[in-house]
Amino acid sequence: MRDRINTELKDAMRAKDAPRLSTLRLINAAIKDKDIAARTDGQDAGVPDEDILAILAKMIKQRLDSITAYEEAGRLELAEKERAEVTVIEEFLPRQLNEVEISAAITAAIAEIEASSIRDMGRVMGALKAKYAGRMDFSKAGAVIKGLLG
Repeated sequence: MRDRINTELKDAMRAKDAPRLSTLRLINAAIKDKDIAARTDGQDAGVPDEDILAILAKMIKQRLDSITAYEEAGRLELAEKERAEVTVIEEFLPRQLNEVEISAAITAAIAEIEASSIRDMGRVMGALKAKYAGRMDFSKAGAVIKGLLG
């Protein structure tokens, strides 16, 4: 994952693609921050790809929140810049699950954990996050889980 990001960074530099280069540098900075935090915990090799996927998913969520805020404030040019960043970040995430696949995964997780009430929602979400990090929108999944368990 790191190699792919660094290769894309070099390609963006050669192509003089400033917006893409900026986003790729933000991704690298976020990964390096997590690496530094991991070193204090005794992980010298840096963070694994699963953690990188979580970082990318968090970055996308932050940008989607910013897009909403910018659109509400009438700052469409800033919203468009955030959308462009989301597009670049999404290139590094695995294919997102569709609605049917999300429902099937939730049903399987509920069965696996033997969840019976809304109090089990945290355990179901934990199982889903462990298995589908970076591939599922967990805010949508939460609503589906509430509907099934509530």
